[in-house]
Amino acid sequence: MASWKRDFASGLIVLGPILVTLYVIYWLYGLIAGMTPGLILEAEALESLIPGDNEQAQQTREQLAQFLRVVVALTVFVILTFSVGYLMRTTVGGLVERLVDNIANRVPVMRVVYNASKMAAETAFGEQESLQKPVKLETWNGLRMTAFKTGKMTDDGREVLFLPTSPNITTGFVIEVKSDRITELDEDVEDALTRVLSAGFGDANRNRGMEAGVSIDVVDEAKAERIDDRNAEKADDD
Repeated sequence: MASWKRDFASGLIVLGPILVTLYVIYWLYGLIAGMTPGLILEAEALESLIPGDNEQAQQTREQLAQFLRVVVALTVFVILTFSVGYLMRTTVGGLVERLVDNIANRVPVMRVVYNASKMAAETAFGEQESLQKPVKLETWNGLRMTAFKTGKMTDDGREVLFLPTSPNITTGFVIEVKSDRITELDEDVEDALTRVLSAGFGDANRNRGMEAGVSIDVVDEAKAERIDDRNAEKADDD
């Protein structure tokens, strides 16, 4: 009984992340396909590639046109993202970003959504210099929490830290702490973020490279039983 449970758990560990990833890709594909207008590519334009007037041919043309529309939409999005990213490195880009920030912060509801989305994007995709160093902070006696240095200092010499919540790192606290209350950690930002995002269950080392994997102990039950029998016989002889 224990053997099939172990085999099922081992298979689930391998197949679970794959199935979740495929489902997310399928969901994103359907979302993008539903947002792309049919004006990008009509199904009738593919009649020369897929001839026929029957229902199957029309359905195939529509599916292929939908796939090509998704490819076009993703290509335009990637090009637009690179273009905006390059623009942000210029003086004009900085002015545009400040203008957008000012406009968004003037709208009550939009201000909260915009700032939360921007912070999440900066935390997930920004350079690690934005969160320079993970540290431990003892908030109460015997209780430590993970925080990140921001590289900022107050006028009275305190270090400014960001103390994120778990597993949602887009919220948290900006705290000012004396340097002697901070414990430096021998780990990088990725390790600390993995721990916070996974609510303490994650292990960044398991996700790095192909060498990382799931260790599965394989036990030969027949061999184990023989060892137990020999140990029992030896105990009876003694």
